Amino acid sequence: MATVGLCEDDPQVRRVVVEALAAVDLDVAVAHRASEAIREFTPDAGLRALVLDIGLPDGDGRDLCQALRASGVTAPVLFLTARGGVHEVVAGFGAGGDDYLVKPFAVAELQARVAALVRRAPTAPASPRALHLDAERFSVRRGDKEERLTPTEFRLLATLLARPGEVVRRRELVAAAWPVGAVVQANTLDSYMRRIRRLLEQVGSPDELHTARGVGFRLG
Repeated sequence: MATVGLCEDDPQVRRVVVEALAAVDLDVAVAHRASEAIREFTPDAGLRALVLDIGLPDGDGRDLCQALRASGVTAPVLFLTARGGVHEVVAGFGAGGDDYLVKPFAVAELQARVAALVRRAPTAPASPRALHLDAERFSVRRGDKEERLTPTEFRLLATLLARPGEVVRRRELVAAAWPVGAVVQANTLDSYMRRIRRLLEQVGSPDELHTARGVGFRLG
């Protein structure tokens, strides 16, 4: 039986989702808060998909998704939320989500969407990352060294960590870190990257941040 991770703080919604997925032979690992999900939904937890609420009591589900991606979690993510505006949906995909379902939802649609994500899930777990991002504290940590991040720095670093060794294009970084439609100057992004480079040095990151001139940035 495949296992799906669910992070949802509303007990009634949790019950509906757990019962709906059990009816289609899916087991559910439940977290009530983002901090709990970070501890439990690890790369080696064997989860085949994740269902994440956006409005969590200790953070934004999109930041949680980015933190999980940065830690090496590759399971497809369905955002389950009452926020159905186009800007919200686009931001969810920019944060690393794979699907979006607005509350109130039809149980059959939830079952079909999650089942489709499970079929597409990678079968081999990714290797855990050396750096740990905390979506509740907005910090990056390696061992006993920790540095606080602004929300924008957090989202930029999470996007880079989710794709180690790969050049992430500038427009993708902007889409992940700023609201839809925001006008971000090139020197603004460069300034944030310099700050992130210093933060990585301060925590003793084994990976360096490299610039692909005119294209984007690569961590590794």
